[in-house]
Amino acid sequence: MLPLEGLQVRDMEGGLFTSKHMFALYSPSTRNVYKDYKQLELSADSQEEVDSWKASFLRAGVYPERNTETDGQQSKDDYASMDPQLERQVETIRNLVDSYLKIVNKTQRDLVPKTIMYLIISNMKIYIKDDLLPGLYSAGDQSQMMEESAEEAQRREEILRMYHATKEALQIIGEVSTSTVSTPTPPPVKDDWLEPERNNVNSYGGGGSSASYNNRPPSPARPRAAPPLPNRPMDQPLQPTRAAPGVPNRPAPERPMPNIPA
Repeated sequence: MLPLEGLQVRDMEGGLFTSKHMFALYSPSTRNVYKDYKQLELSADSQEEVDSWKASFLRAGVYPERNTETDGQQSKDDYASMDPQLERQVETIRNLVDSYLKIVNKTQRDLVPKTIMYLIISNMKIYIKDDLLPGLYSAGDQSQMMEESAEEAQRREEILRMYHATKEALQIIGEVSTSTVSTPTPPPVKDDWLEPERNNVNSYGGGGSSASYNNRPPSPARPRAAPPLPNRPMDQPLQPTRAAPGVPNRPAPERPMPNIPA
């Protein structure tokens, strides 16, 4: 709890790098205000908050600092503010006037744009009713005024052609979508059943297999049956199943008879 008896309020200058408004509570008798501090410095974001704090301190009996003139005499304003009750009344009246002015400002900012728009629309309605329509009716033939120009007729025909072309394209797209049958892609082939046979081949081949040509995987090894034995007696030699090729029968070359001496 901070005792406010005998305290006064005075303004302080803020620092170079701050935009806050500062004021302080101090004691004219140079006693400590709060613990070991001779004055209690306070700050606010705006001057209105500072004035509100000063008014609250004034209602609590904390008066602002009184400046003295060079000759040591007080000014007339200081003499007029010596009555605490009068100061409270002045502060109350000032707060009421500020509240009233804020209400008036808010009302004006709300009603003035609405009033301006209302007047503009009312004047526009009066102009259309009293001046524009009679001027249009008296300008010429009404049927000629409602006649379609050549540019607008050409533009209307182009838009109609574009509409019919778009409609036909949508119909063709719909027919293609309904008549097209799409076949889903087959699922991937699982070769898990080849793993046991590959393991058997590796075990028969000495625990490893050399790389095949062009990095192709080896074909799975399948068991093959032994060839059948020939049906023959055990004491007969094997006879070829295919006949021997024939020797060509060519005539012997003729030689001269040897000359034998008698």
